[in-house]
Amino acid sequence: MNRRWLLSLFVLAITLEGGVYADDAARSAHIGFLRAEAPDSLFAPFRDGMRDVGYVEGHNLVIEQRWANGNYADLPQLAQELVDLKVDVIFATCTVCTTAARQATRTIPIVTVSGDPVGMGFVASLSRPGGNVTGLTLLLDELSVKRLELLKEMAPGVSRVGVPWVAENPIWKRLISAMERKAPALGMHIEVVKVGGPRQIKAALDTLLGRRSDALYIFEDPVLRGESSQIIAFAVKHHLPAVYGGVEYIRSGGLVSYAPSFDRLFRMAAGYVAQILAGAKPETMPVQQPTEYELVVNLKAAKAIGLTIPESVLLRASEVIR
Repeated sequence: MNRRWLLSLFVLAITLEGGVYADDAARSAHIGFLRAEAPDSLFAPFRDGMRDVGYVEGHNLVIEQRWANGNYADLPQLAQELVDLKVDVIFATCTVCTTAARQATRTIPIVTVSGDPVGMGFVASLSRPGGNVTGLTLLLDELSVKRLELLKEMAPGVSRVGVPWVAENPIWKRLISAMERKAPALGMHIEVVKVGGPRQIKAALDTLLGRRSDALYIFEDPVLRGESSQIIAFAVKHHLPAVYGGVEYIRSGGLVSYAPSFDRLFRMAAGYVAQILAGAKPETMPVQQPTEYELVVNLKAAKAIGLTIPESVLLRASEVIR
């Protein structure tokens, strides 16, 4: 790790701890918040993170919120609206949001939380992005493989893993390829069905069941997340172990998730925004990787499908819902 990288992380840490504050006398910062989902709870951590570094809505901060409600096709227009408003920074909260924001502007700084910013071409490298995008990466290639290993550890008999893939989200094809490379070593086969939108999820799940899938892998995708109750009910009805890309699934009755804390990531994104408002250039701000992941297990869900969770998993869990 070079000195420039260490210095950047140090500055970010100071910012997040409240060591860098907005000048009350300065004009209001004008921020764009772009999200693919319907309005959800993750706006609050970002807003709170901005408050931590001295930016308060109604005082010295204006946040323009744009929500696509799961309709990816609307994101380019929503991103363009933010550009037309001449916001100071755009916080693009996922991969497809970042793609839309980059298509709309190559000059307004963009802070991203995305799966693979290098692979998607958002940045030249994690240590030196080189363009108008910086922020945080989820390292989804590695995370996808670790979730597959977790699923095998919890349910050793699983052999065919069904994956509903939202075709409009470009990153999933890369992640599925990583999973397919790992699957044979685990005695698994990855069965993929494309989903064009929320109305196709039931048909996709039925198709996976018809192809003898004996487990499910659910990515952290806005379309899938919007239909979480349907997916969870399907897994329970057919006694399918399922691993999910976010803790909200588990609190709603899903079996297990392994992911970074999105609350934490969105608060950290506020630190990047504050640095840019203070004059930092995104092209020289290293993209940061998560340092903590949450393993959450729902024993009620395990009981409902007749699965006994190994002690090795429970001992590593950040949270166990009983």
